Parts: sequence; structure tokens; C-alpha cells
Amino acid sequence: MKQTPLHSAHLSLSAKMGEFAGYDMPLYYDLGVLKEHEWVRSHCGIFDVSHMGQITIEGSGALDFLNSMTPSDFSKLKIEAAKYSVFLNQTGGIVDDFIVTHCGEDAYFCVINAGCKDKDIAWLQSKLPENVELKVHDDYALVAVQGIESEQVLREALNLDLSGLGYMKMMAYGDRCYISRLGYTGEDGFELSVPVEDVQILWHRLLAHPSVKPIGLAARDSLRLEMGYCLYGHDIDATTTPREADLEWVMAKDKIASFPEPTRKRVGIVLTDKGIAREGAEILNLAGDKIGILSSGGFSPSLKQSIGQGYVPIDYAAEGTEIQVNVRGNLIPAQITKMPFLKPKTKTGK
Repeated sequence: MKQTPLHSAHLSLSAKMGEFAGYDMPLYYDLGVLKEHEWVRSHCGIFDVSHMGQITIEGSGALDFLNSMTPSDFSKLKIEAAKYSVFLNQTGGIVDDFIVTHCGEDAYFCVINAGCKDKDIAWLQSKLPENVELKVHDDYALVAVQGIESEQVLREALNLDLSGLGYMKMMAYGDRCYISRLGYTGEDGFELSVPVEDVQILWHRLLAHPSVKPIGLAARDSLRLEMGYCLYGHDIDATTTPREADLEWVMAKDKIASFPEPTRKRVGIVLTDKGIAREGAEILNLAGDKIGILSSGGFSPSLKQSIGQGYVPIDYAAEGTEIQVNVRGNLIPAQITKMPFLKPKTKTGK
């Protein structure tokens, strides 16, 4: 398996390691998954996300190229501003979801999923016009700092005043570090892109702060599930369109009409009785007919109940619709609900 530049740091913390997207990654540390999740919601957690892909698409044709490869329109995206979007294949299916930041006049910095980055890069390179270049930043690591105390932690641990950095905005720190105010948890937080040779120092300086705990991928997954965020390969894939995935908000208005009306929709699901439903559990109507499966599911530490998301026919997608979920042969009452399951706590800055 591949290793991130922080692999030895995880081992020194006695992390429980496991394979994810071809990498040996920390699943959880000594706190355990539940308490790691709660720590991020109440304090500040740091995540090694260096397995993610970091690329720059630049050149005089970069804007047109991005607009052609996604359902979005980046023409009004200001420099240093970020946007969530998806790459699409020829049939309108989602190749990957990603965050793109307009980082220069004709340059766009993208963070792509670890499990997709090799195919994404090869696919994008095969489509590049002559006036566009794709750069892969394998020499950079990525650390996420997430939680209500994250701004305070970065001020006290790194002497960084980020009070003026707005949500979904990026800034350079010196000529070697790039800081974005965004994340995958629904909390206020930041992602720091730093050279590989500097990331160990950064990690240990952050870890020395009393408000900080290291957080593994298991809690990262439960945190994102509470926010109703998609996990590629589970909640979205090459067979789902943005409209089916309830991602119409990323689409430019003039592109929506080119996609057919969806017959199914990604929805939030809450179990209304005891039980924990996982990915793959069958979703049934009240008559007992299968109408879908959970694409993600698990216990919500914040809500103290089982939640999930999955695809159901449009007729069942309305909030409040009563359904059932098959958990190991037990049909547990459930209900369609809006996502996110929790109100985001992201900050806009100044």
C-alpha cells in the first residue's frame, strides 16, 4: 500500500491503520471513533488528507476547459474563491466530485478524491487542449484542521490570523503554504497545503496544542454523513447524474435543461426505531416492496440515532415519507428527511 508523508506520525500515535484508496491510513487513534467525532464537534481535530490529489489546471483555455468538463460555470468565480463541482462523463454521470479554487488569472487549483485521482488525471490529460496544462502536486501534503476552535488553534499554534478569511476562500502563507477555509465536517475549519518536507513539523506543532486531537478516517466518515455530504463511489458514481444526486445547485442554469428529469433522487433517511443501518441495507415502502438501498449509513453520534442516504424513486423522495429499512432481516421504521442532518457551523469570515 502507498503511504502519506505522515505515515510514521500515525504509527507513533498507535493509530489503528487500514487500507483506503490504496493507502495505509489511520482509521482511528486512542480516543476511539465516537470520541474523535465528538471532539471535532466541540474542539478541534486534525486529519491527514495527503492521500487526496492536488492538481492545477492552467493556461489561456483553462476556464473554457473546466466549464466543458463540468456542469458548472466558473466564469464569475473570483480569484482566491473556491467552489464545489463534479466532473462528468459523456453520458452525464459523475466521474468525481472536487473542490476548485481560482488561484490565478488563468489557473485553477483542484483537490480530487484519493480513490479517483489516478483515473481523473489520466482522463483530464487525455482531454486537454493545447492551451491548457495540468500540473500534479505530488510534492505537497494536505492537512485538515476542523472544529469550532480551529481558528484559535491556528492563531496560537502557528501565529496565523485567519479571522478575515471567508468560507470557501484561499490565501497564501509565505510562498510555500496555501490555506483554504473549508472542509468535510460541517464545522468551521481549514485545509493546509504544504510541501511534503514541512508537513511533519506542521503536524507536530498542531498536535502540541491542548485543544487538538488527531482524527482518523472513521470519524471523518461519520462527520461527513451527518452533513449529508457525498462519498464518491458510494453516494455518487459514474452512473449517477448531478440531478439524481440532488446536486443541481452546482449546475449552471443553462446546463440543467440538457439533463433529463430524474426518476430517482438521493435523500436523507432517519431510522425512527432502534437499530443501525449500514451501506447496502434495503429501503422498502410500507407495503414491503424494495425501492432502493442505502448508499451510506451509520450511527450519528450527534443525533444519537441511525442515519443514512440513498436513492429512491421520486414518488418516495418527499420529506416525511414513511419507509422501512431492512437491517439484517428486521424491518425498521424510517423516514425521508432533509439533509444536512445537522446545521452547518461554517463561518463566513469578513
